[in-house]
This record gives sequence, structure tokens and C-alpha cells, in this order.
Amino acid sequence: MKEVKIGIIGCGGIAQAAHIPNYQKLPQAEIVACCDIIKGKAEEAAEKFNIPRIFTDHRELLEIEEVDAVSVCTPNFAHMRPTVDALRQGKHVLVEKPMAMNAEEAQAMVDASVKSGRKLMIGLNYRWRADVQALKRFVDAGELGEIYHAKARCLRRRGIPAWGVFTQKDKQGGGPLVDLGVHVMDSAMYLMGFPEPKSVSGATYTKFGKRKGLVGLMGQWDPEKFTVEDYALGLIRFENGTTMYLEASFAANLEKSIFNFDLLGTEGGCSLDPPKIFTERNRTLIDSSPVYLKKANTHEIEIEKFVNCIIEDEEPPVTGGQGLLLQRIMDAIYRSAELGREVTV
Repeated sequence: MKEVKIGIIGCGGIAQAAHIPNYQKLPQAEIVACCDIIKGKAEEAAEKFNIPRIFTDHRELLEIEEVDAVSVCTPNFAHMRPTVDALRQGKHVLVEKPMAMNAEEAQAMVDASVKSGRKLMIGLNYRWRADVQALKRFVDAGELGEIYHAKARCLRRRGIPAWGVFTQKDKQGGGPLVDLGVHVMDSAMYLMGFPEPKSVSGATYTKFGKRKGLVGLMGQWDPEKFTVEDYALGLIRFENGTTMYLEASFAANLEKSIFNFDLLGTEGGCSLDPPKIFTERNRTLIDSSPVYLKKANTHEIEIEKFVNCIIEDEEPPVTGGQGLLLQRIMDAIYRSAELGREVTV
């Protein structure tokens, strides 16, 4: 089997926890270099995972001829440039979610992929959850009929990250919408078949992030550096007539944190947490629950699918076009919130 040579760009938490160890599980992949603008981070990853070459400039890593593909694991503001540079150098790219700071950057990444003929995959690993995959099989079998509405929510009660740049808009692009909402929106859109968005009405709130002395279940953040929203919502209308209601929060006064979506179809409905199917048979309402679903290592599945799509020369299962569509919707939610009215996507 062909061996794919991998370079890692960005050696922080997501690279060391998810990308590097899962590449190293694969006999058909080998990590040959890593890069981080903080030299100590690159050295730490290289020593921990026995990676032979380190760099502080991603352009130097991309000059290595044997590198076939890269994982871009940098903060959001540094997704676009390494991705475009890698594609132009003839490398395939797996880039962490969200794919970019905005749709303009995302479009440049997609354009570079098309022009280079190299693969661009977006790291939206939640769609590989066992419960999402189980519901997808029911949808694909037609058991929900025509899906006409979705409600997708990723809500934390007190989950403002106290590390990294998650609370800084100039580096992250947004708050819980881009960090959390993108996952639940992608999972729901995956089941809906990625309809084309038409218009969005959105709102954002910052009611907790700038306040001192609040409970922080993920550590104590710095209110002085909090420049993103802590709650976002949007009503999305699609060209085919379907709709989606989306919510995401870092902090909100609710009973518990939620990661869930509900889909309404003409023949049935479904909910993710817990996974259930709602139908009517023989003039009787039926609730069905998938059982014995094996917990999936979603990053492991993601990495293996990326490597295999390179080997088999197949389209990535999470395409740049899908990532761009999600980015367009998120941009529209922020634009609608700013203008105070519905906007076109």
C-alpha cells in the first residue's frame, strides 16, 4: 500500500491530541516534519512523537518534496495562508474547523484546491460520531421522507475557554458560533444533504464574557481580552424551502450543556441526544432508539479517511465546498446580527 508522507503545521493541542497520534496509528502514513512559529512547540512535538524534522516557517516545510499532505492545526486566523501555500505547492490539505476566518478566505482555499488539483478536507470530525452515522443511515434509507426543518444547538452553561485565542475575535473570527455551532450545523447539514442557503436572520449577545467573578467550568478567562459573542442564534432559509434554527453558546443560564439536533421530516423525525427516530406505523406513533452504538474515535476516523482519499484518489468526505457553505452561513449570521435584519447569503 502506498505510504503518504505527512507534515504538521501548528503543533498545539489539537495537533498533539488528535492529528499526530492518529496519523501514527496508520501503516499507510508517516509524519516526516512538523512546524510551529514557536520553536519550542515544534521541538516538543518532535521529541514527544519522534518526528525527524522541525521548522518555524511553514513555507520551508512545504519545500520538502517527499511531503504529500499536511494537517493545518493553527489558530483560525492562520488557516488560510498555509492551506493556500500547501495546495499551490502540490500538497493535499486537511485543515481544522472552521476552515477560515470568513467566506472570502474560504473561497480562496477552495479556488487553490481546484486550480492545483489537490484535495482539501475540512476537520469537522463530529459527523463521524456513531450516533450521527446511525441517523444518517435512516435518512439515506428514506425513512424520514422529505426533511423540511432542523433545530441544531450546541450550548454550554459555563464553558468559556480559558486558554488559547478562543475569546479573541481578531484571531478566531467569532465565538461559540464558529467554535461550537459549526460542528452541530455541519452534522445536521450532513443529514439534510447540504441544501444551498438563501437568507439568514441572526442575533448575537455578549452577556457573560466581559464580566469578572463568574464561574468558569473550563478555567477563568480574561474578561479584558473577551471580544467575541458568548451566545449566537440564526434562522436559516434554504433555496429548497427547508429551514434551520441554530444556537451556540459559551455561557448561558440554562439547565445543562447541550449538543443536539432535531430533524423534522414528512415520514419521520429524529433527535441526536439521545438518538431516536419518531415515526407513525399502522396508525400508531412509534419512538425507536438505536442501541449498542460503539463510541467512535472521531479524529481517528477523520485522519484515516483523509489518508485513504489520497491513496484511492477519491473526493474527500468533508469537502472544501461544504466548509465554504458553512462559512457563508456563519458570516451571514454575524452580518444579520450587526444590521438587525435578515440578509441574503
